[in-house]
Amino acid sequence: MPKGRSKQARLSICKNLSQKNMKPSKLMHIGSVIVGFVGVLTFIGALVGGADDLVFGVTKFDALFCSAILILIATWLQIGTIHHMMLERKGEVI
Repeated sequence: MPKGRSKQARLSICKNLSQKNMKPSKLMHIGSVIVGFVGVLTFIGALVGGADDLVFGVTKFDALFCSAILILIATWLQIGTIHHMMLERKGEVI
C-alpha cells in the first residue's frame, strides 16, 4: 500500500476485497477459470509428454481423460455462473 493513503482508505479497500462482499457468481467464475486452466495445462502436458508414456506420474491416457473431465467441470461451472448472474439481475440472489 502506498504511504499516502489513510488508515480508513486502507480498511475500506480491504473490506471491498473481502470474500463476504463477493457475489456467488464471481466466486464461481474464478473457480471455473482456475479449473479450466488446470485442464488445459494437463492436456498440453499429455500431448507434449515424454516418450516413456507417462505424464505427471500417470499414463497419457489417464492424463487426457483427467483433462477432459476438468474441462467439462469448468464448462458446467461457467453455465452455473451464467445462471447465477441471471438470478442476480432479477434480484433472486441465492
